Amino acid sequence: MQDTIRLTVAQAILRWLVQQFIDIDGVETRICGGGFGIFGHGNVPCLGEALYPLRDELPCYRGQNEQSMGFAAAAYAKYHLRRRFMFCTASAGPGTANLLTAAALAHANRLPMLMLCGDTFLTRLPDPVLQQLEHFGNPALGLNDAFKAVSRYWDRITHPAQILQSLPAALATMLDPADCGPAFIGLPQDLQGWAWDYPQAFFAKRVHRIRRQSPDTLEIAEAAALLKAARRPVIVAGGGVQYSGAVEALTAFAQTHGIPVVETIAGRANLLADHPLNIGPLGVTGSDSANTIAGAADVVLAVGTRLQDFTTGSWTVFAEGARLIGLNAGRHDAAKHRSLAVVGDARLGLQALDAALKGHRAAADWTAKAQAERKAWDAYVAGNVAHGNRPNSYAQAIGVVNALCHPRDRVVTAAGGLPAEVTANWRTLGIGTVDVEFGFSCMGYEIAGGWGARIAQTEAEPDRDTIVFVGDGSYLLLNSDIYSSVLTDKKLIILVLDNGGFAVINKLQNNTGQASFNNLIKDCPTVATPFAVDFEAHARAMGAKAETVANPAELALAFQRAKAASKTTVIVMQVDPYDGWTAQGHAWWEIGTPEVSSLASVTASHDKVEAGRAAQRPGL
Repeated sequence: MQDTIRLTVAQAILRWLVQQFIDIDGVETRICGGGFGIFGHGNVPCLGEALYPLRDELPCYRGQNEQSMGFAAAAYAKYHLRRRFMFCTASAGPGTANLLTAAALAHANRLPMLMLCGDTFLTRLPDPVLQQLEHFGNPALGLNDAFKAVSRYWDRITHPAQILQSLPAALATMLDPADCGPAFIGLPQDLQGWAWDYPQAFFAKRVHRIRRQSPDTLEIAEAAALLKAARRPVIVAGGGVQYSGAVEALTAFAQTHGIPVVETIAGRANLLADHPLNIGPLGVTGSDSANTIAGAADVVLAVGTRLQDFTTGSWTVFAEGARLIGLNAGRHDAAKHRSLAVVGDARLGLQALDAALKGHRAAADWTAKAQAERKAWDAYVAGNVAHGNRPNSYAQAIGVVNALCHPRDRVVTAAGGLPAEVTANWRTLGIGTVDVEFGFSCMGYEIAGGWGARIAQTEAEPDRDTIVFVGDGSYLLLNSDIYSSVLTDKKLIILVLDNGGFAVINKLQNNTGQASFNNLIKDCPTVATPFAVDFEAHARAMGAKAETVANPAELALAFQRAKAASKTTVIVMQVDPYDGWTAQGHAWWEIGTPEVSSLASVTASHDKVEAGRAAQRPGL
């Protein structure tokens, strides 16, 4: 007879989770680094009880907001290159609903995160209960069903035995190179505490490994033939290069065959800034160098990228006649836009292509042209980040930090104008050290993501710093993890760059012919008395060190003090909302504009946007 142990559903879930390990470069590590939790009636009686005896193996960080917990979990997974993850637990109702945005962010960025959330009672005897949504014609439908759209794996446990199937399936999804993303498990409040006789074998230690799928030999041969025939090849390096551990393979491949490399936003920090084949960031928030070379290329090898519109300039960056090769673990991504699909692991795929291209090199004049373009871009960036007798800007702040940080310090930003400014102006000092969240472009990720990244960084590189760039708009949206970082002794350096509102959207508003309206605080008709927030005092109130600086020179001194400090430091600097934006490096971006307007400036802008459509590649 099989040995069994009687456990509640909540106890069984966590006992199983604590026994799951992953082999990372020959070292076995618990795959779940712990979790983030806010307890309520929907999870504290049962899941909370089950977590307490495992608090050392699965540390549960107390969150301040469920959405920010999810952001922190996403940043943790990104730091660990999707090989480790955190769980998030929330009560039923609004606590769980707050995780929806974070789940969408993890889904868009293909990041693992396990959500263990309270659900309505299976028996329905006490219905309607506190925070329950009633659907009169469908009593099984509830709030948690909303997560089906933002999860890679979704389940609602309705019997204790189901977790024998559901938990391994959820983990397999989170570890899958092609289908990686968030997993949601709804836990009805009564069922969490129900007991069942589970087989002891279910809780045996298991060591997992990330699958490496070898690409099809015929696909490799066809791709190699295309590259051999190319006169102007270019490599687009995406975030998947890092997730597959293919940075060295990419570098060796590019060097051996003399092929220029351009980076996506997610692929920033695949190559160091001074690598001779790093031609710069690509796309709408890219560089003139990368966009020029991509536009002239006749064959584009896209490695580990989902080819988002900011990467492709809404499909205007590449020439219409250029041939695309999509090397990707995911079939959906590999086959986009008439690409020759090479479905497989990036590292194995690059190694196979390298062998198939033995002895072949791109034309030397093509590589030299690309390098000349990068040299010109570097000169532009140097001037852009320089400070002197001109208004404070994002670029200047980025330049100050870039010059003073350690090569292994991690930079985190998201949404607003900072992703574009960091992508264009940051010079990569260390591989995999840049986290620009632009898959979901989610305001509020910055500080929460910095906290999650710092938790991960403390495990691997405790002597290095996590540096957060955040605008005043995102700061006001979600700032409570300054308090979290102080409580947990996870030091952050946070630069709050205050431009008086949503300045980048104000810029977009003006660029489309409209008057400034409802973006900058001073341009809001409903604002009676505009005033500046005292971000320094606010940060101090949450336990952080804080100071306000007047200019980049003062910022440099403050940053050095923050580096020397032992706890979270917030540095505030006002920047100009109109001047100092990176003016070069942009590609066309498709946006919706009014075809008819009472303002001639709006219709003129519409005509200008539409004119850019002539370069747009057809999707067929």
